[in-house]
Amino acid sequence: MNWLFGSALRTTMVDRDRALAGRDGYAYDVPTTHTVLGTPLAGPWPEGTRVLYVAMGCFWGAEKAFWQLPGVVTTAVGYQGGFTPYPTYEETCTGLTGHTEMVLVAYDPTVLSDDDVLRTFWESHDPTQGFRQGNDVGTQYRSAVYTTTPEQAEAAARTRAEYQPRLTRSGFGEITTEIRPADEAGTFFYAEGYHQQYLDKNPNGYCGLGGTGVSCPRPTGA
Repeated sequence: MNWLFGSALRTTMVDRDRALAGRDGYAYDVPTTHTVLGTPLAGPWPEGTRVLYVAMGCFWGAEKAFWQLPGVVTTAVGYQGGFTPYPTYEETCTGLTGHTEMVLVAYDPTVLSDDDVLRTFWESHDPTQGFRQGNDVGTQYRSAVYTTTPEQAEAAARTRAEYQPRLTRSGFGEITTEIRPADEAGTFFYAEGYHQQYLDKNPNGYCGLGGTGVSCPRPTGA
């Protein structure tokens, strides 16, 4: 999507003191309901629902990869990991907010395990590309996992360590994925309504998502 904004080609993270100022609230209306699943985008969700935030490049295709999984309660796209409060899409694309294009994944851990969610994450993009994903170049396209539980943090670190040797054997470089707790990454700001479930509304729309073709290790017997 970076052809819309030339400054989106930046591949150096902005400093906090150079980031855009932002605002005190959303500059647009945020939808309340998932167009495919019919569930609330911002909750409340059933007791026990877990939330994981993932970034894999363009968030349109990334979101679809998760809403199709059994056990997913809802998904939403937004901006996270930077400095600018309540940014717009256009601001994020300048590289001056520090945010990456993020997908919120809320799921039932009794149906879909942390490892299952992370396996979809690792296999659905190339986590070795740094501030880029395919033809989409810029800090807003970086790979990231922001966790909300200790179990997710352990699973993210472990699956990364398990996946790296397979990528290396297939000729890929080092994983560049940023992994940290969501409370350190900052608030998840919901994106504009037309971005939410974009590929449901636009089935033939752009999707730059592409994996490496390398599978993650499965548990024995899986």
